[in-house]
Amino acid sequence: MTTMQRPNDARLFALAVAAMAAVVLASNILVQYAINDWLTWGAFTYPAAFLVSELVNRRFGPRIARRVAWVGFAVAVAASLVLAPARIALASGTAFIASQWLDIGVFDRLRRAAWWRAPLAATVAAALLDSAVFWGIGFAGTGGPWITWALGDLAVKLAVGVGMLLPFRLLIARSLARPQPSNASS
Repeated sequence: MTTMQRPNDARLFALAVAAMAAVVLASNILVQYAINDWLTWGAFTYPAAFLVSELVNRRFGPRIARRVAWVGFAVAVAASLVLAPARIALASGTAFIASQWLDIGVFDRLRRAAWWRAPLAATVAAALLDSAVFWGIGFAGTGGPWITWALGDLAVKLAVGVGMLLPFRLLIARSLARPQPSNASS
């Protein structure tokens, strides 16, 4: 069953939503600050969004992971409209929801494989989609070196995503993210 069944589950759901919203909002602000012609600060924070959705997916299944993505998306986009330029909020929202759906679907299909396969494949696929959509909408035609920023940020997202395998493994080992049966049709 992929529903939240214990009182602690509601607290974990709220924590996941807050974490998702905080990651997206921080990334939307940090992406506006270039480190150099290849990288912005947002690349370092955004991969945590994939970790959050994969932990929720592992513990509660894809239906609840999608719910966390939608609520986190709404909170983050609303805050981003106040704290970041509209083009960043639009690009982020579009890229976020598309990449989260891909991440959740890939993860769910591979959830029974080796512990590392689902989060790795889901993160790589989602990071590629997120980068293409976000940079294409948010920065194309702005005059900055957006293509090199996109490539640099993608490289960091992939590296950080691989690095997130360790926290993922540690958290699932502590039973904070017990695997649940797939319920993709929900």
